[in-house]
Order: sequence, then C-alpha cells, then structure tokens
Amino acid sequence: MKYFFTLVSLFFIVQFIDSQELSVEKIWKNYEFRAKGIDGFRSMKDGEYYTQVIDNSLYKFKINDSTDQGELLVKKDKLIIQGKELSFDDYFFNEDETKILFTAETEPIYRRSFTAVYYLFDLKTNVLSALDSEHQPQTLAEYSPDGNLVSYIYKNDLFIKNIQTGKVTKLTKGGKKNKVIYGTTDWVYEEEFAITKAYEWSADSKMIAYLRFDEQEVKEFNLAFYNDLYPTQYKYKYPKAGEDNSKVTAHVVQVKNAKTVDLNLGEYEYIPRLSWSKAANHLVLQTLNRHQNQLKYHLVDFTNKGKHTVFFEEKSDTYVDVDNNLLILKDGKSILRTSEANGFNHIYQLGFDGSSKQITKGNWDVIEFLGIDGDDKNIYYSAAEKSAVVKSIFKIQMDGTSKQLISPEMGYSEAEFTNGMNYFVLTHSTANTPPIYSLRKNDGTLLKVLEDNQELVEKIAAYKPVTREFVTFNSNGTELNGWLIKPKNFDSNKKYPVYMTVYGGPGHNEVIDAWDGMDYMYYQLLAENGYIVACVDPRGTMFRGAKFKKSTYLQLGKLEIEDVINSAKELQKMPFVDASRIGIMGWSYGGFMASLAITKGANVFKMAIAVAPVTNWRYYDNIYTERFMRTPKENEAGYDDNSPINHVKNIKGKYFLIHGSTDDNVHYQNAMEMINAMVKANKQFDMFIYPNRNHGIYGGNTRNHLFNMMFEYTLKNL
Repeated sequence: MKYFFTLVSLFFIVQFIDSQELSVEKIWKNYEFRAKGIDGFRSMKDGEYYTQVIDNSLYKFKINDSTDQGELLVKKDKLIIQGKELSFDDYFFNEDETKILFTAETEPIYRRSFTAVYYLFDLKTNVLSALDSEHQPQTLAEYSPDGNLVSYIYKNDLFIKNIQTGKVTKLTKGGKKNKVIYGTTDWVYEEEFAITKAYEWSADSKMIAYLRFDEQEVKEFNLAFYNDLYPTQYKYKYPKAGEDNSKVTAHVVQVKNAKTVDLNLGEYEYIPRLSWSKAANHLVLQTLNRHQNQLKYHLVDFTNKGKHTVFFEEKSDTYVDVDNNLLILKDGKSILRTSEANGFNHIYQLGFDGSSKQITKGNWDVIEFLGIDGDDKNIYYSAAEKSAVVKSIFKIQMDGTSKQLISPEMGYSEAEFTNGMNYFVLTHSTANTPPIYSLRKNDGTLLKVLEDNQELVEKIAAYKPVTREFVTFNSNGTELNGWLIKPKNFDSNKKYPVYMTVYGGPGHNEVIDAWDGMDYMYYQLLAENGYIVACVDPRGTMFRGAKFKKSTYLQLGKLEIEDVINSAKELQKMPFVDASRIGIMGWSYGGFMASLAITKGANVFKMAIAVAPVTNWRYYDNIYTERFMRTPKENEAGYDDNSPINHVKNIKGKYFLIHGSTDDNVHYQNAMEMINAMVKANKQFDMFIYPNRNHGIYGGNTRNHLFNMMFEYTLKNL
C-alpha cells in the first residue's frame, strides 16, 4: 500500500507540474527563476586558496582539491558589533591577510556609487571595530599595499587611517557636495567612464594619486521626490550635451606629510583612467579631448623626480573608446592595452619609449583583457572570435603565438582569475540554460563545480520552455544577428503576432548566447500566450569590428531604426507571421528605438512600449552623447532628424510611454517633451509614471506591477 501511495502521489505531482502556467508574479514578484551565484568568492594572496561566504561566515578552501570541505576562517558569532551580528555586504583582506575590511549598511547613490559603513576585523585577536566611527558612512575604502593604512572617502574628501595607531588623517580639504570632489567622481564620469574610484596607491604605500573635480560651473538638475506634504528637491550636477563639464585635475599626495604635487598634463577635457605600476613608482594616466577622438597616455615617473612624458597617442576620425584594458607590466617599461586602431579590437604592448607591438590579430574583437601570469609570459583575454553572439576565453603568449581556447566553444563565458593566474572561476551559460560556475586550471581543465543551478534547470524544465533560436536578418545588404522564440505548440500553418524586444545602442548587445534570467522567462510567458518574440542587433552594436560599431557616428538612431524596421519587414514575410500585428518594446536606448519604431516605422508597427526613453539627445549627458554625436551646435541635423519628438505626426498605432519620475540617468524631461510633441500633434497615447523610481524602475512590488501592466497592454493591443 505504501508503494502504491507513493506512485499515485508521484503521478499527481507530475500532473500538477505539467499543468503549471507561468505568470508575471512568479517571475517578478516571487523571483522563482533567479539563478544562484557564488557569494563572496575571493582568491587569497598565494592563489592556491580561496574564501567564500556561507551563511554570513567566511570559509577557506583549497583550489586544487575537489574534496576540501573548507576551513572556517571567520565564524559569524565573532562578527558582533554593539551586541548584534554584523550583516556585511562585502569584504577585503589586507596585504598579509591578517586583517579584513568588511562593508556593511551599503546604500546606493547612483548606478555604481554607494555609501557604506566599514569595519576592521583582526584575524589574530578576533576583534571587530568600526573603521572610523566619527566620519561615516564612507565609500571606496581599501588597504594600502603594505596593509598598514586604510584609505577612504568621506563627504568628498580623502582620508587615511593608520591601523596600528588608530590615527585618522584628512589628506584633502575643501570637498563639498555639488562643488568639489576629491578621490571619487562626478555623475557623468561614473555613468559614462564606469569609474567611481578616482584615487590609487603607489606600490610603496608612500603616495596616493587622485583626481579633483571642480563642479561649480556644471549646471544642476532637480529631481522631485514625493514623500512628504511638499516634495523634496534633490539637486545634482548633470552636464547635458554641449554644456560645461567639471574641471578635472590630477594630483599626488605624500601620505607622510600630506604634501601635494599638482600634475600638469597639458590640454585635455577628461582624465578617464589612472593607474600605478605594482613594480615601481610609475603613474600612468589617460587624457581625452572633448570630441573623444584623441587619447593620450601619460607617464609620470616618480623614480625620476616626477618626470612627465606622453609616450603614446591614438587618434580617430570618429571616437576612441576608453575601457579597463590597461596593465603596467613588471618590466617597468611597457603596458598592455586594447585598441581598435586596425579595425578590430586587439591587444597591444606599448613601451614607455613610444614603441607599439600588436599581440592578437584577426577579423574579430577582443572583448576584455583578463590579466597576465606572474612571468609576463601568457596573456588571458575574452573575445568574440567565433561570432558576435559567442564569448570565449583564450590564453596567448606575449609574442602572439600558442593561442589556446580555454572555455567551452559555444555559449557565453566569463572568467575571474585567482592571484597568480593559475586558476579561474568560469561562469558559463547559453541563451537557454542558466549559468554554471566552475573552478578551473588556467588551461581550462575542470577542477570542481561551485554552482550548477540544477534546481533552477529542473524548475524551468517543468514549464516546457520553447528553445530560443538564433537567426539572421538582412537590412539593405547588411546581415544582422537576431533570435526568435516561437509560441508553444507552434503550428507553421497558423499566423502569429510578433513582439520585438530591442536595445540597439552602442556598447551593448542583446543577441548573445547567454542566459538573461527573468527576461527569458517573461519571453516564455509571451510564447505561452501565442506570441513570437524576436530580437535583432542593428548596426552600431558591438563585437563586429569598428566599422560596424561606428557606422552610426553623428546620426544616432538613423541606421539602427532602418535595421529594426527592415528586420520587422522580413518577419512580416514569414508565412506564419501576422503582418498586421508587429509590436516592439525597449528600455532606455531601447525606449528611444521603440519610439522611433512607432513614428518612423508607423506603417509596420502596431504597438510600441517605450520605457525610460531618450527622446532627444539634447537632453542626455555630454560624455555619452558627444562621443557619438559631437555637440548640438556642431551637429544640429544629427540631433533633430532622428529624434522621435520630431516624427510624432506619423503615429498610427498604440504608444505606451513609461518613466520613473526620479530617473537620474535619462531624465523624466524626455517623457515630458515627448508628451508636449504628441499633444501638439493631437496624437493619443498611453502613459504611466512611477513616482520616486530611477532608471531601473524597481523596489518593492514595482517590477511586478510594471511587467503585469506591460503584459496586459500587449495582450490588449497586439
């Protein structure tokens, strides 16, 4: 009887699973399909061990031992502060790994910036103490290379604390919100150069190089928060296209006496990167002109009285990208960096004497430079060598020989190397399978799986998802990468509506063989409801060489929307597509594209949902916009010809405009101006504003509400 009961129970459980249906709530309210990661993974100094956070305790594991159960390094009951267990968000070791810096109470400011309260923990004494209880919260705290000092930013000034004596020293003076910043960055550097930490320690721990931002001439933007009887006004500096930037200067301060040296770097507009050599007191800085088409590499040699030279310069007819692919070699005479100078992004060795040697070669792009081994012999990098859809990990010798693939051939691979570059954590996923985290030797040999997300795989399988297929579209002779998800129980004799999802902007691809989490499940929900879901990467997107990427220069939106419209027309010709029911949805740059689709593509698209769209590039920040468009004064037609505001008279279908009222990135102003244009043209539209929400539009039940609303709108209007 017991055996019979088990079989019957199993039968009903299977039937229940098979009958399950997806819902927005399961995806965005309960987050049932969220993939697991590996919390708190850190390589230790010797590169043979790593640490990981498990249940708020810190464990130490041997890398090359699949049987190692781990050593308890810090038990959570030792992390007690004021009678309560410390709930920490991150942690960092000092140089000799006898002390840990814990980050707690982290609060975001913008996309990458944050404040936090930092705590010091001594592994020998098990004593936990606040980094600086007088000056908190702080940001960007880190140990000096010798581990004796901790540096941090408090209220726009740079501080250090001597761990042994407890003495706190303020190294800069005059930092003030919306006026002067030391050691961290302004809003536009954070957003467009992806940098918040604007200071670096010298190798001998005697100096700190930092940037100073004078924001006083930058115009302020106001955001209204609706929390009280009267709205709270938040003001911050936001330089729009053609407007004044912060005046940024570089300095070096002596830690011992706070004596500061000002660095004269000549004429420039931006200082997007600074980095010290780990072998000698050589400081490398990059400067860019306003048009971002002239990048200079500066060497300040503090082993030679701070001698300054410009040892390399790159110019472009369009723009030069700034990335994190910069490493000063141990020889003290050269650096590694990437460049698109020959038409594709590749790794070069640049000598301080001005010499240049290309290391990787081919008609494909290096994506990211990952590091070099201790002997400066093997370079590790990721590349789109197979195609723009696939990301793989390679190793190659400094002389450009012996290239080796060390990750799976297909799918999308990310690598985080341990100290010494002998091992790495591989994160690998595909467009239809969640990520697997594995620990590997530097030749790709598997050591152990850290997280396989098997529970999620089985949960998703119960819903019988439709496989995402990669396809190509043709736009006036240009082949474009795309993908399709067809409806469940697809019948080629039937006609189906198409829901296109788009981003389309420079610096980001949507058509990649990688897991995209909750979005994937939302597309499955649409497929369950009879929609074909489609996506295309138009001209201007990444990993197909500089010519493809930079073809949109001075005319953002023109070629991209041509490609999206032409792809939609190709879909209309498919025998199983209902040509009268093509819709599109996009967020941010994708919202810009969706708005162009319902205006310039009014004869093709029945519905468009635009979330947080740019509606005219005059309203966006200057670093991003001028990189691709120059200033409005220099390129009036480029700004106006492809602004959806100027094409609203063409709208025929349903247009849904969604924005967060406190979007610090793409201002709510963009939506307001679009509304003004549509009212003037007597065009009806739908709109929803999320009060006090930023560009991500999240928090509490927000995402669930947003996607439920978009889902219902799609069912009704497409």
